Amino acid sequence: MKSRRNFLQKLTLSAVSLPLIPRFNSISFSGWQKSASQDTMLRVAIMGLGSYGTRVAEAMQDSKKAKLVGVISGTPSKISDWQKKYDIPPKNCYNYENFDAIKDNPDIDAVYIITPNALHHPQTLRVAAAGKHVICEKPMALNAEQGREMVEACKQAGVKLLVGYRMHFEANTLEVIRMREAGEFGEIKFFQGLSGFKIGDPSQWRLNKELAGGGAMMDIGIYSINGARYMIGKEPIWVTAQETKTDPVKFKEGVDETILFQFGFPEGIVASCLSTYSMGNLDRFFLNGTQGFAEMQPSTGYGPIKGKTHKGPLENPHITHQTVQMDRMAEIILEGDTAKVPVDGEEGLKDLIIIDTIYKAVASGRKELIDLS
Repeated sequence: MKSRRNFLQKLTLSAVSLPLIPRFNSISFSGWQKSASQDTMLRVAIMGLGSYGTRVAEAMQDSKKAKLVGVISGTPSKISDWQKKYDIPPKNCYNYENFDAIKDNPDIDAVYIITPNALHHPQTLRVAAAGKHVICEKPMALNAEQGREMVEACKQAGVKLLVGYRMHFEANTLEVIRMREAGEFGEIKFFQGLSGFKIGDPSQWRLNKELAGGGAMMDIGIYSINGARYMIGKEPIWVTAQETKTDPVKFKEGVDETILFQFGFPEGIVASCLSTYSMGNLDRFFLNGTQGFAEMQPSTGYGPIKGKTHKGPLENPHITHQTVQMDRMAEIILEGDTAKVPVDGEEGLKDLIIIDTIYKAVASGRKELIDLS
């Protein structure tokens, strides 16, 4: 854990020492997009070769529009293993100290950042400064202030910032959204989101506030936050929240174990959500309207997503989420396409504002207004 802290300090110092990101007048995004669209594949380097990075890499083997071409890691042995497994040329391999050099590598279009939460902000600033598109895992940053800086840095550099919201492309999820938009549930009245599991190794970075920025809310709770927004189709305007902690040794100060939170939406719609690291079998969404309902369980796992509505079961076939995500993100970056539910930096920023407000509500014990403006 000490080495992780030292590593984080080095990266933070690197980010602070960056000059203001220049506008790439000679490489405008519109010009880049035109030349890139001649290529059918988005050429991606993955930063962070842990378990989820491995999952994304495996899924990309079936991708038709995105290709793994590079790696960025602090572990030389992982780089060597990935080179052999995915046939990655040495010139596309970097570590955390030298990856700014990707600015001179025309064979990499985008970097997918899959590192601990605290590293997303400095790494995004560096990737943007190198003129490469950014795909960042969620939560996008530790707080809304960092999120705003990331959005602005990518805008200034003329690159896209996308966030790894894989559920925004999942077929059964999109079917529920279609039904809601078509009025098949009537007037929406209530949403419930349950997101949680029993976390294991107490020494892992997810239980280190310096690296994670919190606890369950910064990992699994964001699914219920984001799910409430896309299932209801509106933005919350207030929140109340209560924290429960049964193990203060494992869940130290600033690392939340369980938070129950309630949203208020326009038109009197309400939501009740749970985020926890101490209970299993919690991956359920329920949407209730005046004319019907949708129930999904599991609702956000790696799949298949299962559920039903008042009209019957949700039966769209399962396709690996990360494969679909990378194909659709390639279309967004290379072809200027849009997602039914946004996956851009502004979407990620909204979740960060809401998370900040939830923590504020826990501390105050009061209803707190949510300002997404």
